[in-house]
Amino acid sequence: MIKVLHNNSCSKSRAILEHLDENNIHFEIIDIIENPLSEIELKTLLKKLNLKVDGIIRTGDDLYKEKFAGKELSEDEWIKVLVENPSLIQRPILIKGSVAMVGRPVENVKFFIDN
Repeated sequence: MIKVLHNNSCSKSRAILEHLDENNIHFEIIDIIENPLSEIELKTLLKKLNLKVDGIIRTGDDLYKEKFAGKELSEDEWIKVLVENPSLIQRPILIKGSVAMVGRPVENVKFFIDN
């Protein structure tokens, strides 16, 4: 089963859920705003994504621009920021077993699901 880290206020995230639904793909929604990831969960996710934390930060977000732009934070400090501010995490993120991907563009999602 595919797990989808989701933020309902994100149109891209809602579009991926719609795509999965339309294609009868079973998935579990994890609302990262209502149920933020812990530091351990976020570190595990980064390993599955094969990314460093800066690869999942939404740098175009107003909160990022207001509070964090230009700051030199360590990997662990950024993880704490994302745990406290889950809206700064790219979404959707799809998890399938031991691998994960940021769910954009939809063509990449199709490839991820099929393989």
